Amino acid sequence: MKTIKLDHESAELVRNHKKTVIWRIYDDKNLSVNDEVELVDKVQKDDPSTWVTFANAVIDTIVEKRLGSIAEEDYGSNEGYVNHDAMIQHFQKYYGPEVSNNTPVKIISFTVKTQSDVLNTTEEVKTRSLTDAKLYADGGSRGNPGPSASGYVLYDMNNSVVVKKGIYLGVTTNNQAEYQALKFGLEEAVRQSVVNLHVYMDSMLVVNQMNGIFQVKNRDLWPIHDAIKQLAKNFKHITFTHVPRALNKAADAAVNEALDVHAATHRV
Repeated sequence: MKTIKLDHESAELVRNHKKTVIWRIYDDKNLSVNDEVELVDKVQKDDPSTWVTFANAVIDTIVEKRLGSIAEEDYGSNEGYVNHDAMIQHFQKYYGPEVSNNTPVKIISFTVKTQSDVLNTTEEVKTRSLTDAKLYADGGSRGNPGPSASGYVLYDMNNSVVVKKGIYLGVTTNNQAEYQALKFGLEEAVRQSVVNLHVYMDSMLVVNQMNGIFQVKNRDLWPIHDAIKQLAKNFKHITFTHVPRALNKAADAAVNEALDVHAATHRV
């Protein structure tokens, strides 16, 4: 059976009956109307061991257009791109700079056959125990200070993504963005009722300051540092561990996605 692989966010939309259309360029599976396919959730896109088949579907229609011919209602209502440039940038990110207005895209609509399986999978995710969880957080500033964003990814202990989010901050410094990412991530963990939290960041400064090894000398960081210390009291056990940037790619990607979206929507 042919497969269609979806990022975790898109898979969740399918599970919740909010998405029945996907777009594909460079289609190497030769998908056709009436094909039955397996829908695969790439929970962590860089770790195939986390990928799971969560439903079967039947392809209803396939419409092929050039990206330059896509109408605003198509890329807005179906895929959520804020404008045409954001749509092109999205595909260039995944397929390379050769993607242009002349690149063909297939707009594929489908019907999920195993609705009960989808509902059960969603319910399982909602009721999954998050007594223990892992939080990866990152922040970045393009200019330092400059346009900045924070990103975090909350995982369960089986490395399944619970929440991934990027937040545009405005003009701040790298350190402020890093601290904001940690604060946002801890707030999410509190909402998810996490009891024991393991935090991982590639900012040695933030990690050592949270562990009390370094003092917080920058007065601008005192308020958020104090707020994070208060948030940390919500957990029975919390650790802060430094990791190389290469192990924090998911949070870093959330940062850059938030910055790219902001840049695309505010381009003159």
